[in-house]
Amino acid sequence: MRASELDPAQFEDIRPYRDDEVRQVLDRLIADPEMSHAVAHLLLPKLARLEGPVAWLVRQFLRFEFRKAWDVRGVQEVVEKYMDLVVRRTTSEFTISGLHNLPRDRACLFVSNHRDIAMDPALSIVAMFKEGHETARIAIGDNLLTKQFATDIMKLNKCFTVKRKAGTRREKLQAATQLSNYIYHSIVNDNEHVWIAQRSGRAKDGLDRTNPALAAMFAMSKDKQTSFADFWRQLHIVPLTISYEWDPCDAQKARELYFTERKEEYRKGKHEDLGSIAKGVVGQKGHVHAAFGTPIEDDFHDVTALAEEIDRQIIGNYVLHPTNLIAYQMVYGEAPDLPVGYPATPWNPREHEETRRKFEERMENIDERWRDKAIQGYANPVVSRLAYE
Repeated sequence: MRASELDPAQFEDIRPYRDDEVRQVLDRLIADPEMSHAVAHLLLPKLARLEGPVAWLVRQFLRFEFRKAWDVRGVQEVVEKYMDLVVRRTTSEFTISGLHNLPRDRACLFVSNHRDIAMDPALSIVAMFKEGHETARIAIGDNLLTKQFATDIMKLNKCFTVKRKAGTRREKLQAATQLSNYIYHSIVNDNEHVWIAQRSGRAKDGLDRTNPALAAMFAMSKDKQTSFADFWRQLHIVPLTISYEWDPCDAQKARELYFTERKEEYRKGKHEDLGSIAKGVVGQKGHVHAAFGTPIEDDFHDVTALAEEIDRQIIGNYVLHPTNLIAYQMVYGEAPDLPVGYPATPWNPREHEETRRKFEERMENIDERWRDKAIQGYANPVVSRLAYE
């Protein structure tokens, strides 16, 4: 399919907000009581219980902060300040590598591992923003759009919708085709970067693997004359890896895995994903690293081969933390001789006794029924690295 043949009107129900919609949406967002409540808990957690006066103060503050925001870029300039605040409060260090690999003259499709609902794309965009790159459009599931204020925040920040709730087989095919066309249109027509997770949902078990069906979805926009390898090159695919020393949602993920593996029905609460977003944003993460891979330019002629190359880069660029080696040792008895941190340093367990104490204490506070799942989740990045050594 040629990029010029894609009609932007077909994307109306999934696209982010346009510049000409920003001011009206901002005014609605600032007036939303739930927005004031959420911001109060982020900025004034000790006073947030004083609902009335604090909510009024927050609304005045938001009006002042966004007074000059009349387009998406203006919104993101304000948001970037508060993402910096989140990074300072919740990480011990945020490091970045590989940005020099990105071309300056064309858009890329970032295929990322997925550990945190909001922070994965947010931290990637902060990294790009700081280095003067244009920010990316972000693929998010419609399961996150359960509250208007959350929907507005996301769509103001260039998020577009992945329709996970499509019912019949025909509806799912239509949704996948629309998504494929929108990604292709964004990159080729609009020259806009796109961020998408390597598979649906977070890697709750700590195993980062690309679903080949994702690559098949990308290719739904391909015309019959174009080879798979040439099509991937048109999309300028760049694998992206985010690694966290500490996962604020580790116990929650382990609990879900525990019930799912026992074939007990796990029903998420109506707004559970929004709760996970909040926990992921405000929770302590320790050292976080964002690693941008190299654009995929080689000849990969099928979706499985492409998925394997994405996995090779994501796993190879994953920064292992002491928590990963400590967990591996707890599970398997001995930690391998792999470097940790960024810049990488040799693993010396004697240098990380305080981290070990903290990790063991953290695991002790997790329900014993799914504690092993949590430990394995930290150990699995080491398992993945060893498989690719």
